[in-house]
Amino acid sequence: MYPKGCPVMVMQNLFLCLAGVSYGLLAAAGVFTVFVAVGLVPRFAGRTHTADKVLLYEEMVIFGTLTGAVLSVFDRYCQFGAWWQERFPEQDGLLFGMGIFFQAVYGLFAGMFIGCLALAIAEMLDSIPILTRRISFRHGLGLAIVSMALGKLFGSLVYFLTEFHRTA
Repeated sequence: MYPKGCPVMVMQNLFLCLAGVSYGLLAAAGVFTVFVAVGLVPRFAGRTHTADKVLLYEEMVIFGTLTGAVLSVFDRYCQFGAWWQERFPEQDGLLFGMGIFFQAVYGLFAGMFIGCLALAIAEMLDSIPILTRRISFRHGLGLAIVSMALGKLFGSLVYFLTEFHRTA
């Protein structure tokens, strides 16, 4: 539309960069606001009796967020598998095994984090105690929570093993 280096094109690109950075900062601020409101990091430190390491935990949350942002925005430059296949084409089995291992580790930690975040939000809102009082549910609360967790696990396994996510 415009010739390369045109002042209008430069201004459009600068505006686009500014808008993208602004939206990213707003989204990150929203996520961190939820973390602060829920008190997730101090709660983990309190449960693990490592309150002296709260600043380290907060820095790791920020580091993980920044790493995820870089990997999602610059995914073309972060493809370790393509680099490995290009240099070592005869060792595809090792690459496949490493990929499955890292996916399993990531899935384990991401699942624990999401579960802890969901429980922290539920606890913050006092939704479970209010629900149990309203329906006069006194015994078996632990069993109900474990049943909900197993239901989520079963639903996730069905979703991914039937490859339903590929049809959506």
